[in-house]
Amino acid sequence: MADNNSNKDKKKSPFSVYWIYAIIGVALIAFQLYSSSGGSAEIQRKGTFWQLAEVGGVENVKVITNLRRVDFQLTEEGEKLAGREKSEDFNTIKKALKNKRSISSTKTTFSMKIGDLGNFEDAIRKHNEELKASNSKIPPIEYSYEEEVNYLGGILSFILPIVIIIALWMFVMRRMSGGGGAGGAGQIFNIGKSRAKVYEKGKNTNVTFKDVAGLEGAKEEVEEIVEFLKQPKKYTALGAKIPKGALLVGPPGTGKTLLAKAVAGEAQVPFFSLSGSDFVEMFVGVGASRVRDLFKQAKEKAPSIIFIDEIDAIGRARGKNNSFGSNDERENTLNQLLTEMDGFGTNSGVIILAATNRADVLDSALMRAGRFDRQIYVDMPDLNERKEIFEVHLKPLKLESDLDIDFLAKQTPGFSGADIANLCNEAALIAARKNKTVVEKQDFLDAVDRIIGGLEKKNKIITPEEKQAIAFHEAGHATISWLLEHAHPLVKVTIVPRGRSLGAAWYLPEERSITTTEQILDDMCSALGGRAAEKLIFGKISTGALSDLEKVTKQAYAMVSMYGLNDKVGNISFYDPQGNGGFTKPYSDHTAQVIDEEVSKMIEEQYDRALKLLEENKDKLTKLANKLLESEVIFKEDLIAIFGKRAWDKDETIEIKTVDETASEETEETTSESVASNEKEDTNETDSTTSGEVDDTSDETSEGA
Repeated sequence: MADNNSNKDKKKSPFSVYWIYAIIGVALIAFQLYSSSGGSAEIQRKGTFWQLAEVGGVENVKVITNLRRVDFQLTEEGEKLAGREKSEDFNTIKKALKNKRSISSTKTTFSMKIGDLGNFEDAIRKHNEELKASNSKIPPIEYSYEEEVNYLGGILSFILPIVIIIALWMFVMRRMSGGGGAGGAGQIFNIGKSRAKVYEKGKNTNVTFKDVAGLEGAKEEVEEIVEFLKQPKKYTALGAKIPKGALLVGPPGTGKTLLAKAVAGEAQVPFFSLSGSDFVEMFVGVGASRVRDLFKQAKEKAPSIIFIDEIDAIGRARGKNNSFGSNDERENTLNQLLTEMDGFGTNSGVIILAATNRADVLDSALMRAGRFDRQIYVDMPDLNERKEIFEVHLKPLKLESDLDIDFLAKQTPGFSGADIANLCNEAALIAARKNKTVVEKQDFLDAVDRIIGGLEKKNKIITPEEKQAIAFHEAGHATISWLLEHAHPLVKVTIVPRGRSLGAAWYLPEERSITTTEQILDDMCSALGGRAAEKLIFGKISTGALSDLEKVTKQAYAMVSMYGLNDKVGNISFYDPQGNGGFTKPYSDHTAQVIDEEVSKMIEEQYDRALKLLEENKDKLTKLANKLLESEVIFKEDLIAIFGKRAWDKDETIEIKTVDETASEETEETTSESVASNEKEDTNETDSTTSGEVDDTSDETSEGA
């Protein structure tokens, strides 16, 4: 503790070596100013000099030829004369004599500016001749010639501009290199040094594996790496070798960086943490230099761990779009990283951790075994993992006694760990806004609505005709989803403006591992129910179905060209996760035409299907829309009262696990359907609303969350 306190005192000390440089500089400038004036008192009028000379009051006269100045001292007669006279110059002389006597016993030197040296010499010669002719006892003026050279001023005049230019250059370079990072990394002379933050044996971080809820599989993988560092003999006794690297891959907000922080807190070895963008600089060769310096430091402190967050900033696949001016500096940095991770030299004792949510764009050489031996997929949390995450984030909140965490976990399918943390914070803010002493269940439900749909707009101006159109649009979505077997269970429908939306329908999607053709078609039909309701009731359609059309179009193209769910195109997938196709299509123009025709046919079939279902249940649709206009918000119970209970609803959910890797999870993960939430995934379960506006990009366009 004493060492820590002493270190803090050193950091807080205001003394710096730059203060010494500043004092020296001020002293030199002051000396220069003092020496430039000759270190003497200056008289302004030449008559004062000749008045003193007439009484023999000057001596030690020196003519400074290069400065056109005369320096002289006073005799006793001169000092007496100065004491009697009261002109301005004599007052200056008296003051100088008084100050000089108080600090020194030497005589004061006075100076006077002269114009032409020849005229001054003639005046002295004439003065001496007059004294000689009159047989005066006053001694003649004796003078000598000197040249005064200010060596310090010459040196300063030469060096000072150079120093100023260098200082400005260093200041500009320091700003351009990031403003000076920790450990002097921003200094121009250290620009090639690593910017990694070093955590020694868990210090300066308080995150452990206990703080990471869920992610059991990923935690097990990284815990084994930490365990290997703590007890290497347990593994080496069997001939095992420590993994060289582990790549954490997953969607944003799932806890990849948090898992790395836990490793830093748990590992009893030096932990180097930095971002992929820390290698990027405007200077050529800086990225590769920083990679070399990073691994040099890590090897010196081996065994150690290096964590590179967002590694896709430097790890993108090489050789793409060279004709368009690819970033060679980034590729050089990547080449150096590949060499350091597994090159000709030894790299024992250094483990690499990296995180990215864009694994599809990484270079294949970076992904191979021997560099990243393990690729750990950090997926969205399931029901049980969400419950664990809620338990972590609810600890600091003051909750009501009977809050059901299982209920909260079920209400948040598709939420990441970061989303759940935000949800808990929003619930606490809502409770505080309502002056509550504890956070209640309703606050969490309001927070879900706030996050998914946006802030409620109570002062939105909507005409009665628009409100009626919105009500029938949302009622159309609710009706179709209720009548279709594979549609998601409805939670509530509202026509209260929220965020960019004018209305929304909230659903509770099933947590599916795979998705069938029937499920996607029912979802598309439900999404088109809003436009079908407008056409059926009003005989016209509006721009409010923009997000619905975007959703079903993407789903239809995914079914035909990615998932192989179309009979005419067949079991073919043109999915290219790395985007290697560029501007070229992996299929012919004829196939493109077939895909477009099948997509259009599929969407129109589902639209006609929605129209038919609504025509058969027009009275119930109208009743539901009127109920929505009356109360603005309706729930599942209201649909049961109008349509009756769904025959295929199950009270229990059967969880089916599969070992097959599928990409269909993207089509089903959502929590609700709201308006104009364009940030969500292309195939999320969404809904839309309607309006009388013509502009497709206006607030009245909608998309689900």
